[in-house]
Amino acid sequence: MSYSEEQDIDSSESRGSSFDLRGYLFKALNLWKLVFISIGIALIFAYLINVRKENIYNLDSLVSIESEQNPFFTANTSISFNWGGTSGKVGQIMTTVKTRSHNEKVVDSLQYYMTYLSQGKYNMRDVYGRVPFTVNIDKSKGQLLQQPIGIKILNDTQFELFVDLESNKGTVQRYLDKRKYTTALPVGSFRQTFSFGEPLELPFFNAVVLLDKNLNFIPNAEYFVKFSDFDNVVYVYQTKIKIGTFSQSSSVLKLSLIGNNKAKIVDYLNATSGILSKTELERKNLYATNTIKFIDSTLGVVNTNLKNVGDEMNSFRKSNKVLNVNDEMSQISTRLAAIELDKENQKSKLNYLNSLEKYLNTKTEFTNIAAPTSVGITESNILTNVSKITALSIERQNLAYTTKEGSVLFKDLDRQINSSKNVLLETIDATKSTLSVQLNILNGNIAKLERQLSGLPEDQQQYLKIQRKMDISQEAYDTYMSKRSEAAIVKAANVSDLNVIDEAKDIGNRPIGPNKSLNYMMALMIGFFAPMFLIFVIFLLDNTIHGSDEVERLSNIPILGLIGKYNYKNNLIVFEKPKSAVAESFRSIRSSLQFIYKKQDETGKGKTLMITSSVSGEGKTFCSINIATVYALSGKKTILLGLDLRKPKIFGDFNINNDKGIVNYLIGENTFEEVKYQTHIENLDVVPSGPVPPNPSELLMSDQMKVLIEKLRLEYDIIVLDTPPLGLVTDALELTQYADASIFMVRLDYTKKGMLSLINAKYKVGEVKNISFVLNFYKHKTNHNYGYGYGYGYGYGYGVYGNAYHEKDDNKYWSRFKRFLKRF
Repeated sequence: MSYSEEQDIDSSESRGSSFDLRGYLFKALNLWKLVFISIGIALIFAYLINVRKENIYNLDSLVSIESEQNPFFTANTSISFNWGGTSGKVGQIMTTVKTRSHNEKVVDSLQYYMTYLSQGKYNMRDVYGRVPFTVNIDKSKGQLLQQPIGIKILNDTQFELFVDLESNKGTVQRYLDKRKYTTALPVGSFRQTFSFGEPLELPFFNAVVLLDKNLNFIPNAEYFVKFSDFDNVVYVYQTKIKIGTFSQSSSVLKLSLIGNNKAKIVDYLNATSGILSKTELERKNLYATNTIKFIDSTLGVVNTNLKNVGDEMNSFRKSNKVLNVNDEMSQISTRLAAIELDKENQKSKLNYLNSLEKYLNTKTEFTNIAAPTSVGITESNILTNVSKITALSIERQNLAYTTKEGSVLFKDLDRQINSSKNVLLETIDATKSTLSVQLNILNGNIAKLERQLSGLPEDQQQYLKIQRKMDISQEAYDTYMSKRSEAAIVKAANVSDLNVIDEAKDIGNRPIGPNKSLNYMMALMIGFFAPMFLIFVIFLLDNTIHGSDEVERLSNIPILGLIGKYNYKNNLIVFEKPKSAVAESFRSIRSSLQFIYKKQDETGKGKTLMITSSVSGEGKTFCSINIATVYALSGKKTILLGLDLRKPKIFGDFNINNDKGIVNYLIGENTFEEVKYQTHIENLDVVPSGPVPPNPSELLMSDQMKVLIEKLRLEYDIIVLDTPPLGLVTDALELTQYADASIFMVRLDYTKKGMLSLINAKYKVGEVKNISFVLNFYKHKTNHNYGYGYGYGYGYGYGVYGNAYHEKDDNKYWSRFKRFLKRF
């Protein structure tokens, strides 16, 4: 073998190991019906999904967050409240909307744990807002969960309640306290007629059904009411509702919700805005409310003191006559009263600071602090830090609904609260020291003035003392009453910082889902790529040869001819059906063999032809018999040797027995003439294999075999050697030395690709020579032989040539039926 031939074989092997994209595409084209069926099934599934899915809507509303200034806040207002900035409120409201507590309030206010349903074409439909009646449940009693309870309107006064209960126990929920428990149920079908407005007390349903006479109803129309677990409903809305900033404005928020019922979405969004506004106003009034509570508690003490002093003055006047005090002493008493009032104010501040200090050191949440200005404290550090601590505490309370304890957010808030608390405690200490100094000074001034009054008679001193106490109590009472009135006015005049700009409304919004076009597109893609992937996997796993193009790609050994599939009762198709397409194929092979023999030395001796294959069942014996027949019919003196000693076959078609054959000759038991049989086909002799020997390889390697071949070359024109499969045993390799030409049978859709690697390797090292492929069971398909061209289709019976000149199958109806099955 030349170097160029070795390179060709190596290149063919490398080509064979690469992925055959073109072959895969033609394989897919051959199975186009499977792809179309898959696409059709996928589109049907998409249609069934689309018609069963409810429309999905997305509605929204806009709210703004503004720091609404109270109109009663003026420069003369003695009590100040620090409400915090807008940015802090935006974050707080965005957090509140996603909290469980807020959504509990909304769900509870709208009773969305109760669903109104009607039976649609494929499933139950939510008909909230479109039912002609209202169900007012008794929240103190249980309602059966997850069981549709039917309501059939009979007329404008009566309805039928029906339900099918499969179990004698069921879970009910009492929506007053959200408690769930198990109750006994009447098993079976329950149907009973009730009147509208009649209280129903059933084990599974406790409510009053009221007919809405403003809505028209259809007699015998059926509706259903289904109760759901309260916590599950809250969780669904908590996860579905969305809130975010609108456009570039950070103070305008957009609330949005997705659902199947537009009326239900509208009510939920508007209820959310209303509850948010109410909650925000309550939070805003919290500081003022705490201040009013503090002033009320202080007023009680001041009022008691004032009453006691008044009683003391009345008692004194009854027991003493009215006294006249000179102007100088009266002025001193007035000055003393003013100083004592100042002292009381300072003591009130000191008491407030002591209470505040104790509160900060003993409490863990700081939302109940009264305004420092309620007792006249105007220290900016105290006011700022009290407001900051209160705001941070409220923010921490809101965060507790959405975040687990131990989160880094809690740690950050606690750090800020502790930092502000430490600063406030230090400021309180400093302020208390200042107040103590002021009290000492005031006590000194009081003692000095009292010494000046000591020269008066004792009854006058007592009178002036009681008078001062009365004035001080009255002044304190008036001051606290004035501050309480201011706090109450401020609270009453407060408005929520949350304003609804654009409330949710059904304006005919188009559904956003289901995306039916996308579903059809996905079905189209799945329907196409699923079978393509399946074909790809099958193609990768398939190691069988299906066409001449694959043989050419896997090997550079030439293809000698093609033999079509032809069902017949025996292997003598060339002799008994000489005009058939298969017979013409063998004549084509005979013509091609002549080119091989012409290249060899013309010695005048007969030519040998070895026929082998990779494994059994590839048509080796069939080809041997018919090639020998086609030579014999052409006038060539031909002999067919059955050298497949392990599995003899050729004797049956010629009606001869296999009792003795080539084996008997090689072991010297019989002469060659005794094992040779003349067939009914002119010019064709056959030598069967004979009994299976224990050492077939040794017999074929014997000198007797060599002598026999040389003898036959002198007597016959063509010697056909029917040999064992090359891929199973080595017997065929022993016979290659006698072969002038070799045929390797490849049965399409049967022979494995790896077998070509075997023959390539033997051809490469020179173990076999002048070898060619013959493809058996060939089917003429454009997608199989896209690279083969003309020439090999000559002998196939379904071509144009074959239809005109070759014999067809006698059972034409069976052939038509098979073609019909193949097509569909």
